[in-house]
Amino acid sequence: MNPVQGFHLITPDDLTWRLSNLMRIPNADFLERTGSENMGARLWRMPPMSANTLHKHIRAEEFYFVLEGTGRMRVGDETLTVPKHGGVHVGPDQLRQVFNDTAEEVLWLIIGAPEETELLPGATNKPDMKLIYPTDPTQLPKELAGAVWPPKE
Repeated sequence: MNPVQGFHLITPDDLTWRLSNLMRIPNADFLERTGSENMGARLWRMPPMSANTLHKHIRAEEFYFVLEGTGRMRVGDETLTVPKHGGVHVGPDQLRQVFNDTAEEVLWLIIGAPEETELLPGATNKPDMKLIYPTDPTQLPKELAGAVWPPKE
């Protein structure tokens, strides 16, 4: 993987917010325009009573940091509560899922490295997605029992 040369200033106006493919969570990729092959960094706005995918990684470690609100996530069989400005470092082999079982939006910054280049647009090698989603990635944690997410369009 090639390191980025020089530096890139990224301002809030540079970010493009989109909905994630499976769970429809608003997110903005900080590093997509830098061409980084070594690191990923993304903001995730978790609406009330929502969840992101249940997943793990091939090589990437991830650091989850709560910018606003109180974060909730499951890692393996553990459910964690992460206070504002708290973080969780997760190894690639651990199933993990960020969720929000509160009435307030939660803003996460999630940083991963190394970037899994197989998942980048234009990648020639595509991974076996069962390595990332060994179980139903859209299942909700027990804390969201009775909730419907993603919302029906």
